[in-house]
Amino acid sequence: MTTTLPFPRTPDPRTAPTLRWGVLGPGYIARESVTALRAETDQVIQAVASRDLTRAQAFADEFGAHTAYGSYEELVNDPDVDIVYIATPHSEHHAQALLALNAGKHVLVEKAFARNAAEARDILDTAKAKGLLAMEAMWTRFLPGIDVVRQCLEDGLLGEVENVFADHGQPLYPGGPQRLSDPALAGGALLDLGMYPTSFASFALGGIDTVTATGRLTDEGVDAEETILVTGTRGGRGLLHATMTTRTPTTASINGTAGRLELGDPDNPSSSWYAPSRVRFVSRDAQTDISWEPESRTHGLHFEFCEAARCVDAGLTESPLLPAAETLRIMEVLDAVRADVGVTYPGE
Repeated sequence: MTTTLPFPRTPDPRTAPTLRWGVLGPGYIARESVTALRAETDQVIQAVASRDLTRAQAFADEFGAHTAYGSYEELVNDPDVDIVYIATPHSEHHAQALLALNAGKHVLVEKAFARNAAEARDILDTAKAKGLLAMEAMWTRFLPGIDVVRQCLEDGLLGEVENVFADHGQPLYPGGPQRLSDPALAGGALLDLGMYPTSFASFALGGIDTVTATGRLTDEGVDAEETILVTGTRGGRGLLHATMTTRTPTTASINGTAGRLELGDPDNPSSSWYAPSRVRFVSRDAQTDISWEPESRTHGLHFEFCEAARCVDAGLTESPLLPAAETLRIMEVLDAVRADVGVTYPGE
């Protein structure tokens, strides 16, 4: 009888090879990421760039970056930068990733990796041709708790996976960041929030085969909410939901013939399944009910940076934890969702 869940195999972040990072876009997610990096790793923030030099300098002063630049071109051509973290709006990822790759720099690109699959394919093909790493910063995939889930799936603890449920809702519209309502910046719920349950479903189901979706749009023409039905390559199904108009429980579960895994804690309003959170296993007969708890819920964004550093050190152009083909397939699924819901972005 199972009495404990597997211990995560995630390496100590302090053991990751130290890289010199350049940060493109000193906004909210960059601040959260660099805060975690400084607290939990030995990575170096070498440079930061913004189109507004004053903004870049303020970020550099606050977080100890060695150099601030008022253009992205200057940063990617800095010989002291090993890898570029792209934390700008989704609409900019493609051009900026190519800018960095063509300057010979590895890239860690915030999720969603690009606006669409065509842009993602271009980035990944360019990186492979140049022998550089291009990795999606889907931080959930690299958390210790997800490795607990990974081992449970590998060991067959759940039996045959039959369905996955995952939800992500935050009250970000109206009144939230302006970019979320702007089609020109690839706004909407899907690329910011919906991609979490989509990526999770692909992970849990061994890939996504088919997708259908329904949703509603804002007056500006971006998606406010979507409900997504997917089938996995092994036959399981997923029911996924995202909204930027209300706060939802933000829980997830993987349900199999021998039991289920639950992520998140609905009794804790600050707990979200996609962040460091509890992993709970309940057997089919409910006689076994065991949990794994993270050592800390304070940080989590740093794990993806450490994975990127290990990949660069090993000479890899993609991470085995989130391969290029998986990133591309998820972008294809997101494209299909947008087609069903009726969202297009200017310039596509």
